[in-house]
Amino acid sequence: MWRTFRYSVGFPLAVVFWTVLPGLLWAEQPTSIQQILEEPRMYHLRRVTLHGTVRDVTPLDPYKLPNETVCYGAYLFRLEEEAATIPVAVLGLCGKPTVRDPDVEDGDRVEVSATIQAPSHGGYYLSFRGLKVVTEQEGIVQAVADRILPIVE
Repeated sequence: MWRTFRYSVGFPLAVVFWTVLPGLLWAEQPTSIQQILEEPRMYHLRRVTLHGTVRDVTPLDPYKLPNETVCYGAYLFRLEEEAATIPVAVLGLCGKPTVRDPDVEDGDRVEVSATIQAPSHGGYYLSFRGLKVVTEQEGIVQAVADRILPIVE
């Protein structure tokens, strides 16, 4: 019985240790914003880590999803890295009316984990007027943040 218990508990713990720990110790290297802007199709729907300075934080009014669910607390900002900048969207909390201030302020140095959206047709992006559909003519490239951390220097 002890051998079965030790194997059933020890093996899963070892798997977690060897799969999760390396990701925590060796964080993903940041992707250059300039690189994304030069080849947006290559980065479409890819998850990346970006470093930069927050500019032009703009809270958004509540917006509706296509299924009529209302989302609250969304905001936009530009992430600036040397000579390149990319719009970043932080999606709202959907369903329950919520007051939420932006997690960042103008001038903050941050690390952003995001999914790049560079749709050429039929995709959605978050705009100042809520969720919008992209037309073929629009060259929208946007990072949709799911984690924002301060960079301590």
